[in-house]
Amino acid sequence: MRQLRNDVRAVSSEFKTLSKKIGQLTSQLTKTAVEGLEHAQAAIKLKSPAQRAADALKGLTRQMEKLTQTVEAFEKEKKTKKQGIRLKAGTKAPAKKAAPRKAVPKKAAPITAADQVIKLIKRSKKGIDVPTLTKKTGYDQKKVRNIVSTAFKQGKIKRVRRGVYTAA
Repeated sequence: MRQLRNDVRAVSSEFKTLSKKIGQLTSQLTKTAVEGLEHAQAAIKLKSPAQRAADALKGLTRQMEKLTQTVEAFEKEKKTKKQGIRLKAGTKAPAKKAAPRKAVPKKAAPITAADQVIKLIKRSKKGIDVPTLTKKTGYDQKKVRNIVSTAFKQGKIKRVRRGVYTAA
């Protein structure tokens, strides 16, 4: 029992020592944090209201210069157009002739996979099966089967016998 009591006293004294050390470390950490914060605040230079106003005025000046250049270019273009056509009083401006438009050739629609498969089926007189269609078109078997099934439902092709199709 004495041994247990001595052990408890030893553990409690160790706890007191550790709590003192924790207190010391906490105060050191607080001091370090405060010093760091003060240093960071000193490093940041805050702009005065006068400096902010000056920066804003510089930006506005640049925008005004751009607008002035745009207006001057517009007025210059307007003057050249007026000088190009001078009319006598009471006469109308001659009507401008529209330039003839060139006909744009239409591009042919690309041949779809379904069109290719149906075309091959229509060419064969006795009928054609799916494995042959996959070889000739280069499409995978699932794609060809889906195309054949859809074309059959639409009535574009008919079945000669199981797996062999011909034109409707």
